[in-house]
Amino acid sequence: MNTTHLFNRPNKAWLSGTLLALGGLATPGYANDLDTALVEGTPSLEMRLRYESVDDATNKDASAATLRTRLGYATGKYHGLMAYGEFEDVRIFGGLDDYAPVTDGYATVADPEVTQLNQAFLGYSGLPKTEIKLGRQRLILDNARFVGNVGWRQNEQTFDAVSLVNKSLADTTITYAYLDKVNGILTRFDADVSDHLINVKYDGLKALKLSAYAYLLEDDNSGVSNDTYGLRAKGKTGLGEMGKLLYTAEFATQSTDNNDASYAFIEAAMATKVITAKLGYEVLGSDGGAYGFQTPLATKHAFNGWADKFLSTPTAGLRDLMLTLSGKLSGTRLVAVYHDFSADEGNAEYGSEIDLLATKKFGKRYLTGLKYSSYKADSYSTDTNKLWLWGQMKI
Repeated sequence: MNTTHLFNRPNKAWLSGTLLALGGLATPGYANDLDTALVEGTPSLEMRLRYESVDDATNKDASAATLRTRLGYATGKYHGLMAYGEFEDVRIFGGLDDYAPVTDGYATVADPEVTQLNQAFLGYSGLPKTEIKLGRQRLILDNARFVGNVGWRQNEQTFDAVSLVNKSLADTTITYAYLDKVNGILTRFDADVSDHLINVKYDGLKALKLSAYAYLLEDDNSGVSNDTYGLRAKGKTGLGEMGKLLYTAEFATQSTDNNDASYAFIEAAMATKVITAKLGYEVLGSDGGAYGFQTPLATKHAFNGWADKFLSTPTAGLRDLMLTLSGKLSGTRLVAVYHDFSADEGNAEYGSEIDLLATKKFGKRYLTGLKYSSYKADSYSTDTNKLWLWGQMKI
């Protein structure tokens, strides 16, 4: 059932018009306060240098070195108003540009060179327990399975949107956002949209946090709609000296103009002082083999393996059985993940994957990391190995 029509689609000029109206609040009579808000803001700087290699058994092996620099500034508040701007620049480093889409014929590394305004929004907090943002912004809802910023890529995903977060009800956070444009990690995939995002979180239970959501998506160019409704529950229980038991369950349904599919996720984990072990099972369902459950706004790299073989769900759907082990050794965070992939419709075995990660922080500003992913194909795609080495600084 397509329910996008329940909302009136705003005029495209509405976002810019509202921004100008709010900007008009800066009257000359408050010039001194405005100067103070501008001067007493907070600057930010982030730099990440990363090397990535890809062997996908089809194209020439890719080698990419890129440096991402982000420079931002958040003003102080002025009668509940504030502004934030952030520039982002991604440059090839050391001449290592043997990768698509920069150089044809090589395996893909989704980090093209780009210089752009990554975020630019006006914020307003003059209403009780309410935050409003208007403009280009980062949005992450729940665990980013359905709405995220794809923070792993050098050029993250952002949204031209108006968003509202309200906490008037006890232990409840209500988030609503209207999206006008999706700014993807590859600029050629930027999309004009008319999307409504609704997420309600309840934290009033001691051992359980609940979320209910409705994500009503519509592509302006094609007119294709994608409506998803879901429930998510996550919690933990102490087990004394043994540690903690962690658990997560989620279910969602999705309808497009022609298809329906469902989503399910369940995970149980045991966390001790030394190690955390998780066993999870995720199903992105299929509609009779003709359509697979899709998550177009998600941080997809964080799910279904770091080799990124399932950024688009196959029409036969996807079942992902995963085992994760994580812990710290001498201040270094270590993670190992095993995935077994299969189809939801039919009996196809897609393949398996091993993911390994090591990261270490140096003080509050510096971090280095090493990451490896190896996908072994059975009946889906091709064998793929990826390696990343990076360092970053954040001020």
